[in-house]
Amino acid sequence: MRRMFAALALVLSVLWPVAAQAAAPAQGRVVLIGVPGLQWSDLSPEITPDLWRLAGQSAVGSLSVRAVGRVTCPYDGWLTVSAGIRSAVGYGCGLPPVPEQDGGPGAVIPDYDYLYRVAGQKNAGTLGEAVHTAGECTAAVGPGAALALADRKGRVDFYASSATGLPADTLGRCRVTAVDVDDLIRPYVTGGRLPDVEEALTPQQRAAALRRADAQVGAVLNALPGDATVLLAGLADHGAAPHLRTAMMRTADAPGRSLGAASTHREDITLLPDITATLLAVTGIPTPPAVIGVPWQAGGSRTGGTQAARDELVNADVAGQTIRKAGGIFFTTVAVLQVAFYVTAFLLMRRRRGLGGVRVAALALASVPVSTYLVNLIPWHHAGIPVLALVGGIATPTLLLAAVALAGPWRRSPLGPLTAVAGVTAAVLAGDLLTGTPLQLNSVMGYTAVVGARYYGLGNIPFALFATSVLLLATAIAHWLIGRGRKTAAVAVVVAMGCSAMILGGWPGVGSDFGGVIAFVPGIAVTALLIAGKRVSIVKLGAFCAAGGITVMAIAYLDYLRPPASQTHLGRFVGQVLTGEAMEVIGRKLGAMLGTLLSPNLMPIVITAAVFLVYALLRPGAASAGVLPAAFDHSPALKAGLLGTLVSGVVGMLVNDSGAAVLSMALALGVPLVLSVGIKALHDGAAGYEEAGQDPASSSLVSRSN
Repeated sequence: MRRMFAALALVLSVLWPVAAQAAAPAQGRVVLIGVPGLQWSDLSPEITPDLWRLAGQSAVGSLSVRAVGRVTCPYDGWLTVSAGIRSAVGYGCGLPPVPEQDGGPGAVIPDYDYLYRVAGQKNAGTLGEAVHTAGECTAAVGPGAALALADRKGRVDFYASSATGLPADTLGRCRVTAVDVDDLIRPYVTGGRLPDVEEALTPQQRAAALRRADAQVGAVLNALPGDATVLLAGLADHGAAPHLRTAMMRTADAPGRSLGAASTHREDITLLPDITATLLAVTGIPTPPAVIGVPWQAGGSRTGGTQAARDELVNADVAGQTIRKAGGIFFTTVAVLQVAFYVTAFLLMRRRRGLGGVRVAALALASVPVSTYLVNLIPWHHAGIPVLALVGGIATPTLLLAAVALAGPWRRSPLGPLTAVAGVTAAVLAGDLLTGTPLQLNSVMGYTAVVGARYYGLGNIPFALFATSVLLLATAIAHWLIGRGRKTAAVAVVVAMGCSAMILGGWPGVGSDFGGVIAFVPGIAVTALLIAGKRVSIVKLGAFCAAGGITVMAIAYLDYLRPPASQTHLGRFVGQVLTGEAMEVIGRKLGAMLGTLLSPNLMPIVITAAVFLVYALLRPGAASAGVLPAAFDHSPALKAGLLGTLVSGVVGMLVNDSGAAVLSMALALGVPLVLSVGIKALHDGAAGYEEAGQDPASSSLVSRSN
């Protein structure tokens, strides 16, 4: 058995991308300088000369400081470094506690066991404990640094309260040192709590705080041993809004390079838990299994010097901020348009008027999702008003795709426009997955590192769109094959396309989507069985869902067999199952899923589309003038594809933390496309009867609506 697992691991090491190791040498000395609140837009040669000089000597990137909460305060940031996992201290979040001297050079954080007894931070002290277990000492300057390096008893070996007047030998005593430079935060705290600092400060106050922080950093850099690897991190937020923060790593070969990590699969984005792994990797101390981060790594070379790098990283934060702020408005607009579409379509269909306009609107709505990814082919966030460039960049491909779908040579077939829109959507998302998901990052229907829920792979909303577009495209091809008497080939196409997309979406390092595999398998199976003329029972449906769960756990277990630094969250979840930590993760995701059921942006789409579908199927004449029956009469395979899509959407809603977002987006793409098919099929059927000299209303197709 062991030989079999070893062989599988060897195969995986060849087939899967393996994370590069940190650029810093093992068995070295490392100093972490934490400047909570620091972001790239703060840096300039005039106001922060020491930080600017350090940036020129370092690999540089963006730090996503997302912990458990939406905004990460300094306590959360330093505690995450301590634990090696995303942490939070609850509603009283603010500044780290001030240590008390222990009678010698060290200090102890008072009431440290509060983190275990009350706050539920059972991994607190992981970093400090690992350093002490390896026989090394810890040196901390400032309260946050002490929190990061404290062992499980809350103790650090050497402690100084600030970098001002620091004894000359403090930074050279231990191989692991941390320094807390809190000048951007501490002077503005009132009552122990953090106000919305970034919004409260004037530019002059911010500049003064930056000068003080820069002087502290400069003093630390001047006192460091020459062989020390320097990590600088803006490891917390301090306002009402999250931001991408500053990350630098100074090593011999780092200048002029990007700074990223395998945890994000990005060359210029790292995570808070990666700091823990990097500190241990530099010193050669074994990394505890509980640490989910991986070492920072210097990536490709940058061009243009420090100013160009700074501008690029500022633009990355601008893109993330624009998406974060525009997301709610965008989904509200989508919900309003979807509800208005179904209400208008219902009224027009009842009167058998304006069906051509309904078809155009349906194809335009179905073209919106893929356009939210295509907009990232242009640098919209470099514009003077990024949000306007974003809106225009989405609207343009939406109109172009709808026009192409209606005007291409495929327009004569009822399934032609559907095939065009679904095909483009599936191709764009598949291509995005194969190229590292540059289009989903900073997309309103994707994700952003500012929010920090996902950094690569197939997001939950993109999964819903990918599954829907692939199933509808596969059924369009199946329809063509069935028309030529090749039903077996039609079933094979659905299975082959569906399984290929499912593997692409779930494969670690590519899609890395856990819940998507569980949801995709029953959707594929239902579609294939219905096209084959087989019945689908509740028992079979349950078996398909179980098969999806088994499939994704098998993929996750194979990922778990790889080295920890190469694992994705799929493999880490297996580790959490084995250590008993998985229930906490599942509970958090279940809570998030249930929360989406109250979303004012998502649930109107689900309710309106579901009611329209059910009523249109039960009362086809009253609700849709026979449009849906016309679509399914024209292509029974399309009915199978829509049912398979609904199954994937419902299961996806239940097993993903995005919940209602999955089903709502599956409906938002699938139902308008099916209606466009029915309207064209109904029109063609009526035209055929008119050419034959018959009354269209007397035909079996049209009479369904009477």
